[in-house]
Amino acid sequence: MQIVIPLALGLALIWYFYSKFTPEQWEALKTHIREANYWVVGAAVLMSGISHVIRAYRWGFMLHPLGYHPGLLNRFLAVSAAYFMNLFIPKSGEVTRAILLDRYEKVSFEKGFGTIISERIVDLIFLLLFTAIAVILKFQELFDYINQLIPFRKLLWALALLVLGMVLFYLFLKHTQGSIAQRIKKFIRGLKEGVFSILKMQQKGAFIFQSLLIWGLYLLSFYTATKALPETAVIDLPTVIITFVVGSFTFAFTNSGVGYYPLAIAGILFIFGIPETVGNALGWIVWTSNITYIILFGILSFVLLPLLNKKRT
Repeated sequence: MQIVIPLALGLALIWYFYSKFTPEQWEALKTHIREANYWVVGAAVLMSGISHVIRAYRWGFMLHPLGYHPGLLNRFLAVSAAYFMNLFIPKSGEVTRAILLDRYEKVSFEKGFGTIISERIVDLIFLLLFTAIAVILKFQELFDYINQLIPFRKLLWALALLVLGMVLFYLFLKHTQGSIAQRIKKFIRGLKEGVFSILKMQQKGAFIFQSLLIWGLYLLSFYTATKALPETAVIDLPTVIITFVVGSFTFAFTNSGVGYYPLAIAGILFIFGIPETVGNALGWIVWTSNITYIILFGILSFVLLPLLNKKRT
């Protein structure tokens, strides 16, 4: 069900949204996609690929203190395979990475998986940091847009209810011992452990720098992709950041953004004056190019890993 429901919802969203397109909108969408600068798109994908290499290199900082020194190529192929698996089953990539390193580098599954969870917690922190930056940079525009949809008085009531909900949530966690509360507490403890594991790391400076480099490349890749269309080449950096953040959330919490990503990109760009057809074209170009890369390198990883590690299996 975890596989079928998100995928079905994504496909349903595609059908529902695009069924409302007029023939003129369809023609405009196809024209934008056809006339995009794919050299620029290729450069954007290359940046994403480099970020995966750095992610594989950074992984070593977490494995070395545990006594494991897997090769960079095996780490990169495991990372590539993980992205591929996440296309089909959300979050299965983390398990795949640990299994592959256990099989080909004899890294204990439990310890390898633990490093991956810590790494993902760090990624979540960076995503939340980018979210905060995006909201601060575009606060007025977002506030004005939301205020058009919801009157200010209702917005204040909603904010008050949100604060009340947070207080009740805190009290619930503090005084409840149920399974749901325990899972949430475990997740929060994991966040803390992920942060403190970095602080205890011998090469924490290099780890933090490479984490910044990974997320910087993610953002630069998206920024570069916006230059593929004349209409999006002119958007400012704050708009790029908030659009990047919205797109990142769809990748993080669905089957790699299937159905959700192009619509989310189009929706946020529409707020900032970019026509729907242009936003959808950019969303599909970015999503399709990255998914193509993930599929190619994912398949290549599953082919190469057993060939390169014959003596180890």
